[in-house]
Amino acid sequence: MSMQRLPATGSVEVVQSTRAARLVEDLADDTENPDVPTERLLIVLDIDGTVILEDESLSPGVVDAVAHAHRAGHEVMLATGRSWEGTRGILRVLAMAPEYVVCSNGAVIMRRVDADEAHYERFRVETFHPAEVLSMLRAHLPDANYMVELPDGERLYTDPLPDWNLRAARRVPFDELGGQPVCRVVVVSPQDDDRDFVDLVARIGLNQVSYAVGWSAWLDIAPHGVDKSTALERVRTWLGIDPAHVLVMGDGRNDVGMFRWAREHGGRAIAMAQGPDEVRREAPETTASVHAGGVAAVLGML
Repeated sequence: MSMQRLPATGSVEVVQSTRAARLVEDLADDTENPDVPTERLLIVLDIDGTVILEDESLSPGVVDAVAHAHRAGHEVMLATGRSWEGTRGILRVLAMAPEYVVCSNGAVIMRRVDADEAHYERFRVETFHPAEVLSMLRAHLPDANYMVELPDGERLYTDPLPDWNLRAARRVPFDELGGQPVCRVVVVSPQDDDRDFVDLVARIGLNQVSYAVGWSAWLDIAPHGVDKSTALERVRTWLGIDPAHVLVMGDGRNDVGMFRWAREHGGRAIAMAQGPDEVRREAPETTASVHAGGVAAVLGML
């Protein structure tokens, strides 16, 4: 089924639930039928708030929807702010083994080297020297918790970060964080909220790095000019997929760059319903919330 045969964005037809189920099944059958021509898409999914909920449970229907998209001939991958250590388990539960995975908000691109065992290598890594940024942030947030990710994937942190996976990470004094190039800096300040971080960034300026304020009290800092979109453009080129055949889905401020990238090249950018207003405004389309199975609703109609 070509994209031209899909209904216009935003169109709605109210039907009985039994008929709706049959329509979705018919669409799925068509797209998985090798005799029906399908344009191959690069489908990019954020993790937190897109395919999983706050408690790490899966969004309803997402595993089956990803499997359906694969059977239809599409390339489905993840692009996340998480490190590889926090991403690999999500691939397993989604039964995915894409050729590439974008981690650390675009600073790290993993490449599959063994399809059978789903082994990956750190194929491309972007770094910066964090000492100046860390000093600036510590002056304004002396009680915050800090973490850096090194080029080899090792993570160093000052104090435990609530709800963060710190397996294989190492606790160090603050002064050790800035002594070498890093892929990213993470700042977690439980006593502040996301709006406090937005205001702080506006006051102090972070002109030599890229940054994203999380949905809760955390700030993620990457090398200058690096975000999910810069990594995804490399992946798209390596895979040989037309820019207009890209579909991205996410819910956070760190997804805005890939929304704009997809939209400006003729692709589709879809926000989750529970995302902040400023994030949803960047996407021409909005699907249901992560709790209501928004990803499954979109992928089931491809």
